[in-house]
Parts: sequence; structure tokens; C-alpha cells
Amino acid sequence: MTVGIAETATIRDRIVVAATEVTTTQGWSSVTMSRLADAVGVSRQTVYNEIGTKTALAEAMILGELARFLERVDGAFLAHPEDIFTAIRAAVTGVLDLAEGNALIKAIVSATHGADTELLPLLTTHSGTLMETAKLVIGEHLAAFALDLEDWQLDGVIDAIVRVVLSHVMQPSGNAEAVADTITWIASRVLGSV
Repeated sequence: MTVGIAETATIRDRIVVAATEVTTTQGWSSVTMSRLADAVGVSRQTVYNEIGTKTALAEAMILGELARFLERVDGAFLAHPEDIFTAIRAAVTGVLDLAEGNALIKAIVSATHGADTELLPLLTTHSGTLMETAKLVIGEHLAAFALDLEDWQLDGVIDAIVRVVLSHVMQPSGNAEAVADTITWIASRVLGSV
């Protein structure tokens, strides 16, 4: 479901929503500060004051999407506080279900196929921030379980799971439930009985 421009609270949020809508319907190259100003009903200078550069705008769009994905992860672990593997499966399924219909993800993926070449480099140059944020959230949830792993081992498990899930977000290879089953099976072999 797309959030309407008028439904978001701040001018910054409204600008980011407008940019996402233009990106998903007409491509990243169609996003201009003037167009966003018109869509939101503010001056072009206000857009620059709220957002800064087009690169900063892309970062805000991508971080906003990341927050939506991490809400699914949080929800899965909160719904299954006693069962780590059910929580992992629910988190992976939730993330992949959200990605399946996500127009912004489709716009980014299309950038890899020549449709719009600016978005993907912006995503990949900030992939460290995205990865670290995702790993931090998952690490906080896994810390609630009594795992018999040293910190470096747990970090490696989290890193591997996040990377595999992100690869399926960007280029799915099966339905969400089947992928979640596979990732959960792998996690169960690495994490053992908890």
C-alpha cells in the first residue's frame, strides 16, 4: 500500500514519499527538486533545505524502506520470543513478502538492467550502513536467546543470514515460504539446539 503524500507528517517525509512515487512510476532520472516541490506544495528551496542533494534524497528513500523491512523483523521476533527458529522463519518470510510487491525495490533492480543507472550505485555505496543497521537489529533479537556461540561466530551467522536474505530481496529465486524454510534450516544447523 502506498502512503499518500498528504498522509505523512513532516515536509521531509512528504518529499521522500513524493520522490518514491516518482521513482517507482517514472524512474529515478525523472526525480527533480522542482517536481518534488510542486508535488508537495512547497518551494524548491524548501526541498533543498529539507533534503539537501539528490544523493541525500536517495539515502532517505532507501533508509525509509529499510525501516519498513526491519519492522517485519521486529514483529516476527516479538511474536515468537520463545522459539528462535520460528522467529527467523517469520522474519525471513515477512521481509520477502514485503519485497515481492515493493515498487521501490523493483525500481532499484531495474537499474541493474539498464533502465535507470543512478539508483543502484547510490544503494551500493551505502550498503555498509544498510547491512550494519540490519545486523544490529537482528543481533539485538538473537541476544535474547541463550546461544552457545562466541561473539565473532554470532556476528558471522548474522552477517550470512542478512546477506542471503538481501540477495533474495534483490533477485528472488523461489517463493517466500520455501526460501524462509531453507534459510531457517541452515540457521538451525549452525545455531544448533537453543
